Amino acid sequence: MKKTSMHISESKFIKYGLISISVLFLVLMLIIPLISIISEALAKGFNAYVKAVSDGYTLKAMNLTLIATLIATIMNTIFGICVAWAITKFQFRGKNLLGTLIDLPFAISPVIAGLIFVLTFGKGSLLENILVENNMKIVFAVPGIILATIFVTFPFVAREIIPLMNAQGTDEEEAAAMMGASGFNIFRKITLPNIKWGLIYGVILCAARAMGEFGAVSVVSGHIRGKTNTLPLHIEILYNEYQFSAAFAVASILVIIAVIVLVLRNIVEWKSKKGV
Repeated sequence: MKKTSMHISESKFIKYGLISISVLFLVLMLIIPLISIISEALAKGFNAYVKAVSDGYTLKAMNLTLIATLIATIMNTIFGICVAWAITKFQFRGKNLLGTLIDLPFAISPVIAGLIFVLTFGKGSLLENILVENNMKIVFAVPGIILATIFVTFPFVAREIIPLMNAQGTDEEEAAAMMGASGFNIFRKITLPNIKWGLIYGVILCAARAMGEFGAVSVVSGHIRGKTNTLPLHIEILYNEYQFSAAFAVASILVIIAVIVLVLRNIVEWKSKKGV
């Protein structure tokens, strides 16, 4: 009896000790910085805040961020579904290599990813003459930003749905194929309902990561104000110009988006657990 009570006491000590450490870490690393951002954003008053977030350069940066995010999310959703289908439903040479390459953006620094695109499409690259002849500009232009964003975010959708499709197996699809169902109908009526919440979850993560991307986009953008600046780059410029309140005001937009993403993620997790 004495040993049992001592064990319960130790378990409670470990339990509340771990909870305290977790809460303290979150307060120091997340809550306090978020409060600081909001307080600094409103340091010069609400009117100054509105002026900063409605500034022409801010709106252009926001527009470019949304365009790059939308295109990257759509492209990565299509890619994620295709590569997940190929890996989970078929056997072929190089399957393991393909699965490894999907994780490449997780292993490569975003700055290196940006340099890859500069070396591939920039001045002195093998494709330079082709791009010049066709009057196409990738680096220091919007296409480069979109390509960099796609590269950095392409694993998110695939990595969310591959485990689900593996768990699903192939029996239902094979039975439907034997009954004459087309590939599209098999995907729409059998595969998609089983992976829909994982797919939505991956899309949300992909969009969130795309909006906040800085390193790769910074390298390929050229920091041309009003043309190739996304929101993170615009924040950097404002901060470097000592416009601290304006920088934090614009940063608060990304904070608000992050909170919305967090809420959406929790809703998706809750619905997936309920199996709705």
